[in-house]
Amino acid sequence: MRKFFLGLFLSLVLVAASQAAPAGGAVHCGKLVDVRSGKLLEDQLVSFDASGNITSVAKAGAALPPGTIDLSHSTCLPGLMDVHTHITDDPTDNGYEGLGISIPRSAITGAKNARLTLMAGFTVVRNVGAGGFADVAVRDGINAGEIPGPRMFVSGPPLGITGGHCDDNLLPFEFHHTFEGVADGPWAARAKVREVIKYGADVIKICASGGVLSKGDQPGTPQYTLEEMTAIAEEAHKLGRKVAAHAHGTQSIKDAIRAGIDSIEHSSLIDDEGIALAKQRGAYLVFDIYNDDFILQEGAKAGMLPESIEKEKKIGRLQRENFRHAFTEGAKIAFGTDAGVYPHGDNAKQFAKMVEWGMKPIDAIRASTLSAADLIGITGKAGSLEPGYWADIIAVDGNPLENVSVLEHVKFVMKGGVVARSDYAAK
Repeated sequence: MRKFFLGLFLSLVLVAASQAAPAGGAVHCGKLVDVRSGKLLEDQLVSFDASGNITSVAKAGAALPPGTIDLSHSTCLPGLMDVHTHITDDPTDNGYEGLGISIPRSAITGAKNARLTLMAGFTVVRNVGAGGFADVAVRDGINAGEIPGPRMFVSGPPLGITGGHCDDNLLPFEFHHTFEGVADGPWAARAKVREVIKYGADVIKICASGGVLSKGDQPGTPQYTLEEMTAIAEEAHKLGRKVAAHAHGTQSIKDAIRAGIDSIEHSSLIDDEGIALAKQRGAYLVFDIYNDDFILQEGAKAGMLPESIEKEKKIGRLQRENFRHAFTEGAKIAFGTDAGVYPHGDNAKQFAKMVEWGMKPIDAIRASTLSAADLIGITGKAGSLEPGYWADIIAVDGNPLENVSVLEHVKFVMKGGVVARSDYAAK
């Protein structure tokens, strides 16, 4: 009996070890999406080393290396990326329900959602906004191998003005409550940038305009001034961080771009001048155009404020029309969904919306691979299946270049050479 339990223990240790570190190997893909050329390559062998990096991508030979993972009936792609998530939030955390959620509880929620996101084929995310640095804790837990999840680049608490979208406006005066990211004026904003970086932020998130899910403001109303945003961008760039600006409003979008902000989140009311500025300055636009469906269909049941649903009714279609216009005009667009407003794991539902509103499937896929990697700052590591890149590989049935919706049904996920999910029976 002792031998039996000893053998069982050793087996579990070996399984855990195999999940914790890659041993090198290969994946045989029946088809492979070359995101650079936009072509579907047949019968490809992707090899990777013990560090979890791709060593070669080539036509599969008659004799495959021992232990090759068989995806010969599937289509492989690089791991997907979502540059606008809220891992520590769930859709029911809106409005007054959110007041009862502690920072430790949100970290637990983040661990749950990180796994859902990875299982959906998203191997990299940029998390833009979390109270109490809960997203830093989730990122660090993933990096330590303690919980499953995507590679995370996180902001910690977002910066905003008193009473703005990034403040907490649900409690009355006698509570004297202000959200921890509030900073008014250029020097206070600079100090807040330094503070969030001190406690682990990879990226700085700010609120340049009002928002949909906040109380008492309007999406189109400017909040941070050009002077404040310029100070934030200067400080962040000096310290090696990029800045993401929540900006629905026309003027706020243009001010953020002029200030040197790296990405405009939501971009709902962008005009021709804003699109031209984004192209001139190289700023990325991030349009969360799936969200509208969930907010209008499920928002009331999820506890969203009635005023939030009314705001979404006014802005949702305009955002989609401006997405199409910005893409047609050649602006740089990265895939970001605002996950957490809708359930995590449904990130890929946005691909079909992007195609519906003007993109070809390969354009939407590139937004979630090459463009997302460029925005995050990991070009050469992620976004393509090439030698030297991370062995972040997903697989689906069907051809996503013809029907992008197949990305909603990922069957295989590998992150850094380690299989996180496989719905295919071993042969």
